Amino acid sequence: MARIKEIFTSIQGEGRYVGCKQLFVRFCGCNLRCKYCDTDNSIEGALELTSDDLLKICAEHKDCHSVSLTGGEPLMQTKFIKEFISKSPLPVYLETNGILYGNLMEIIEGLSYIAADIKLPSATGGKPHWEEHNKFLNLAAKKDVFAKVIFDSNITDEEIKDTIILCKRHGIEIFLQPMMKNGKLSVSKEFMTQVFDKYVRVYNKVRLIPQVHKFLGIE
Repeated sequence: MARIKEIFTSIQGEGRYVGCKQLFVRFCGCNLRCKYCDTDNSIEGALELTSDDLLKICAEHKDCHSVSLTGGEPLMQTKFIKEFISKSPLPVYLETNGILYGNLMEIIEGLSYIAADIKLPSATGGKPHWEEHNKFLNLAAKKDVFAKVIFDSNITDEEIKDTIILCKRHGIEIFLQPMMKNGKLSVSKEFMTQVFDKYVRVYNKVRLIPQVHKFLGIE
């Protein structure tokens, strides 16, 4: 049994698979409290579903590219996911904060795609997680994995350098994502370009893609 906030179909608006139709399964709960988080993953009004319940829902959406396990932090409910992915009729796409590497180890064989957020201290208002991210990506690198880096005007050159070192070590593509506030970009076009240029001068596996679904006005 898992606590799930909502299940819906929409268009993926972030990262490598922008524009693909997905079935989104939003899990309740998270082990972090990022200041830019714009999703409600509280248990209030949550669904309580078995893995069989979710399998039946997936079977009704075979036109989707994949089923996105998102949150919150899905890896907090690995027992449920392990039961589900062994029978999922859709490829499984994990959206995660890229920290719970021990939990990832339990389910990684059943995953097709991994979108790992790299948590910059300047954006989250928290401590660095470079070591946890490194251990996570060490495991995730065997799959179709990419890194998302959400940034605002407080991003530092040191964070840029550390992100490049981390992702270059694992050969992982970086998707830069400027933070949104009230449906608008929190940084200027000039600042976005400056940040992007600082990355690509050192590492060529970098793309700048804002949250496309916000511009389309969809969930």
